Amino acid sequence: MSATVRFAPSPTGYIHIGNARTALFNWLLARRAGGRFILRLDDTDRARSTDAFAAAIAEDLAWLGVRPDQVVRQSDRFGRYDAVKADLVTKGLLYPAYETAEELEYGRRRRRARGLPPVYDRAALRLTADDRARLEAEGRQPHWRFLLPNFAADPFQPERREVHWDDLCRGPQTVDLGSLSDPVLIRADGTYLYTLPSVIDDLDLGVTHVIRGEDHVTNTGVQIAIFEALGGPVPAFGHHNLLTDASGEGLSKRTGALSLRSLREKGLEPEAVAALAVGIGTSHAVEPVASLDDLAAGFDPAAASRSAARFDPADLDHLNARTVHALPFERAAPRLQALGIPPDPAFWSAVAGNCATFAEASLWWRVVTGEGLTPIIAEEDRAFLGDAARLLPPEPFDADTFRAWTGALKDATGRKGRALFMPLRLALTGLDHGPEMAALLPLVGRAETLRRLAA
Repeated sequence: MSATVRFAPSPTGYIHIGNARTALFNWLLARRAGGRFILRLDDTDRARSTDAFAAAIAEDLAWLGVRPDQVVRQSDRFGRYDAVKADLVTKGLLYPAYETAEELEYGRRRRRARGLPPVYDRAALRLTADDRARLEAEGRQPHWRFLLPNFAADPFQPERREVHWDDLCRGPQTVDLGSLSDPVLIRADGTYLYTLPSVIDDLDLGVTHVIRGEDHVTNTGVQIAIFEALGGPVPAFGHHNLLTDASGEGLSKRTGALSLRSLREKGLEPEAVAALAVGIGTSHAVEPVASLDDLAAGFDPAAASRSAARFDPADLDHLNARTVHALPFERAAPRLQALGIPPDPAFWSAVAGNCATFAEASLWWRVVTGEGLTPIIAEEDRAFLGDAARLLPPEPFDADTFRAWTGALKDATGRKGRALFMPLRLALTGLDHGPEMAALLPLVGRAETLRRLAA
């Protein structure tokens, strides 16, 4: 199965981990199918869309490992949308309506009071050419509604019309167009809402699969009707569950909460962000991955739960640490060099398990070199550390040196457990925690060890 998919963010802010979930669901589907991934920038909101945010979206996706095969801007396609609009108007499938927001709300209240569903009554279809001219002379500009195919002959007698699809994430789905208002596709100021340009783009770009958030389920029923009105093939749709923050609130680009930009600046691994963005709220356990190819191998959109997935940053921190711990030296080496650390497999083997982020390798390099390190020596331990210096084995040091050294110290001083090991750690590293001393000691070396013991 080949697939052409798209990710369609609005460049009105930095994308967050919830947006990344949608991008990755599409990317991984295309990856598994040997298909194409399109980045479509939905920048029809000219007031809020910026080139800076568009560039940031592409940059953040590239950081994740998602690189589009094609980039499209909706702002370049207004001529195409206008042509489709004119065709729909000619066919009587798009009609002008002049009600204000207050008038529409009044109409909804009246229908509720009569026990009727609060849907638009298509009053605008009864307007004559003179009526429309009079309203426009008053200064009203029309918004444009799509005439849903939810009636047999009389549009004022809507009836049940079910739209069905087998959702890639949720299984069989049904939307009753008879329960919906004719959607507004074009605002009174002439700007397009999301719905119509999205369908036109999907048709023109040959999109075969659309995966997006579950908040679009009802929209899908309407869009399928528009696909059919335009005479094009209907893509396969999938609607994944949404991510919320730890308090249960939805994520928003406007607040900048959990943006990919902030996660990247925090030093998190893109593989950890991707693994959690995809795996959270599914039937699969969230495990570290080495690459997006590994993530694609086990990807199944149907594994997404029906309920919202609560994102806890602590879970990401934990997964990130596991990802760093598993990072092979071959991949770590150039990154160590970028931090100014000589790429030594013994060093990385010693410290990787104590790095919550890769940048923490710099802390352990300073411990090894002694740069800025202040040994911690309690007065009651000075005699013990003197014995330690006297009994320190000769070089070369290896993985067994620390065990041999502490064994001799135990026999000479009678110390054991924490009383034996902690004074050595504090004196040699200035910290009460860290990598195994057996691995650090050969890196520190004999001369530097003696200097620290005598500090």
